[in-house]
Amino acid sequence: MPFANGQRPLVRLPQKRAMIGLTARPPQLETPFAVFADGLLTPNDAFFVRYHLSGLPDVVDPASFRLTIGGHVDAPLKLSLAELRRDFPVAEVVAVNQCSGNSRGFVEPRVGGGQLGNGAMGNARWTGVSLKALLDRAGVRAGGRQVTFNGLDNPPTDTIPDFVKALDLDHARDGEVLVAYAMNGADLPFLNGYPLRLVVPGYYGTYWVKHLDEINVVDAEFGGYWMKSAYRIPDNACNCVAPGAKPDKTRPIGQLNIRSFLTSHGPGQKLGRAGPVVLRGIAFDGGAGIARVKVSVDEGATWSEARLGESLGRFSFREWKLPVMLARGRHAIKVRAFAPDGTTQPLEPLWQPSGYMRNVVETVTLDVA
Repeated sequence: MPFANGQRPLVRLPQKRAMIGLTARPPQLETPFAVFADGLLTPNDAFFVRYHLSGLPDVVDPASFRLTIGGHVDAPLKLSLAELRRDFPVAEVVAVNQCSGNSRGFVEPRVGGGQLGNGAMGNARWTGVSLKALLDRAGVRAGGRQVTFNGLDNPPTDTIPDFVKALDLDHARDGEVLVAYAMNGADLPFLNGYPLRLVVPGYYGTYWVKHLDEINVVDAEFGGYWMKSAYRIPDNACNCVAPGAKPDKTRPIGQLNIRSFLTSHGPGQKLGRAGPVVLRGIAFDGGAGIARVKVSVDEGATWSEARLGESLGRFSFREWKLPVMLARGRHAIKVRAFAPDGTTQPLEPLWQPSGYMRNVVETVTLDVA
């Protein structure tokens, strides 16, 4: 439902704090945006949840669970959770998982799909096994082209395609993609993919398959619905079209584009008096890294460079801070991040029919008494 229909309800599901409830079947939860002011790592119990299929597993027995690796390989594998933890080097990365439709609820003209605010994202320390190590153990045969991934969630009827995603073989073997069994030092919460999920640093969450139990190497481009028909974007320089238009050509969505947010203050927040204020927020992109962040307190008339905080890696949220003096009155705060090559956020929103990849410069209005 559009935001104008009123406040979005908070709901509680197992292993989760109160979160914004979007749908019940399948469960979809958005992180309340205030959570992002509390630190760079998003707590497990506040991490957003996005499903496509309502046939979630009722029980996952960690003792009998097996991850299968097959298809175009020399030696198909069936690995237990104990074997994954014991027989392979531990791999770890701090990375942002962001839904392709994060912020879709702000798109104008409105588009179909979940009317998400800015909370369908999160940053975590993911621990597991490098996908490359698993594929090397299985031995990819000559002619392998892509790798497909399937999980334990299933369609409710035969007319709905199973949620299977694919990566090109070179990407799958780049050493950065993980099969994760832990998140922020604990087992994955069930609703975030227990016992295993794919972690694809720098890429949108559609590739981060939950409850992962099947990996297959294929010798042709995978033609499943969720690659060939869904999660596609205009294949042009801006990944956009004029509002209401349809793209001439599309391609599968891929890397995250650059984004930044103010997290220390919320829209419409009232400050008790004029004077010094420290503005703080986060920025991230698809892996190039954040080179600088600029902030305006006068609706873009002038900009000041913020100070960047510690780096947890090029796929992570990066904190920024800027002390400013705010006089009495209304202030439109804008935040804009830049990558090392100068890539930045658009000042005006770009449009596409699915409402994906929104990364316009955000504006937060503060009132100073």
